[in-house]
Amino acid sequence: MKATNKHIIIKGYGAISPLGYDSTSTAAAYTSGTPAFKAILHQGTPTPVAALTAEAERQLQLLMEANPTYRQLDRSVLMAVFAARQAAEQAGWLKENAPVDDDLAVNIGSSRGATGLFEHHFEAFQQDTLSSSASPTTTLGNLSSWVAHAVNAGGGQISHSITCSTALMAIANGVAWLKAGMAKRYLAGGTEAPLTDFTIAQMKAVGIYSRLSGQPYPCQPYAQEKQNTFILGEGAAVFALEQIQEPAKGAISVEAVGLGFEKLVSKTGISAEGINFQKSMRQALAQLPEDDRQVDLIITHTPGTRAGDRAELAAIQAVFQDNAPVITTNKWLVGHTLGASGALSLQYALHILQQQQFSSIPYPNQLQQQDTHNINRIMINAAGFGGNAASVIVSPI
Repeated sequence: MKATNKHIIIKGYGAISPLGYDSTSTAAAYTSGTPAFKAILHQGTPTPVAALTAEAERQLQLLMEANPTYRQLDRSVLMAVFAARQAAEQAGWLKENAPVDDDLAVNIGSSRGATGLFEHHFEAFQQDTLSSSASPTTTLGNLSSWVAHAVNAGGGQISHSITCSTALMAIANGVAWLKAGMAKRYLAGGTEAPLTDFTIAQMKAVGIYSRLSGQPYPCQPYAQEKQNTFILGEGAAVFALEQIQEPAKGAISVEAVGLGFEKLVSKTGISAEGINFQKSMRQALAQLPEDDRQVDLIITHTPGTRAGDRAELAAIQAVFQDNAPVITTNKWLVGHTLGASGALSLQYALHILQQQQFSSIPYPNQLQQQDTHNINRIMINAAGFGGNAASVIVSPI
């Protein structure tokens, strides 16, 4: 008797970002194709960032008002809780005042963690007024533990950082745990709140931050003009994953997850050939049916840096050669949200699969115009400092 295949499906998702705080507001932002950047004054210099909208900020404030204990938490944790509750509710897992669900595991990651709160407590330390809450609220582990409290999850709880691949690594963990039977349901995602003086200064010190403040498109992945246009953004996205034997038709499946790594050749871990991307994409493709390894579209990592964008394009060329899929990105709209970026790209993939369209890059770029009909399988890439990369493939069943 032939065994029925089991599928890892995305049963629900939630997100909050400069593009919106629910599927409706985010879809409207993608349809309009209007970048979410604004200029702030950082160390006396106008600096573009992508911050939450006023309405998204209000939604975050309502979350804090609903639970007074949330006021002590870092912004990154609050956004993770907001997104996770959305995902759990959409999946039908959110049960208020219920016993903890020991079959529900949580993995939320972040590149920087509680950077805003850490900076606040460090300033208090310098003034000899350090609070007793400094340590428990700035540990990386409080990301997943607070999410677990918010959704009554009693299973495994993981908080991790693998820089900008963090969110897709969480998806990889979710797939592995579900297949291994270590959980029956899994919340996976990433969150980042990096719009602090110190974090912005760090990105400027690397020499990659955009100087196009005040221009319509200050972040320009794949731009014809070779310059660094990296911009920081904030946000979180979380996905409810479950392994199902006979999912409903049209359910979105996580078909494959690939991971890649290469030895350091620069301070950011980027080689000209994008070896880490090549490895992660090939590993993901190898998990597809041997007679059907076609990918229709790739949502690339491409943060708008000369070296990073060029390396990923080189890797795609090496892997796909003359059969390269359509390529797009959302960073020209929302900037680079570091550890949350892969999760927000995955959210974009779900939007594209539903709408069967995506926002065309409006500035002069290196991408060739290709047929965008029948987008059924999407690959999402992410890479981070240190030479790591991840690729996730999703498609409707």
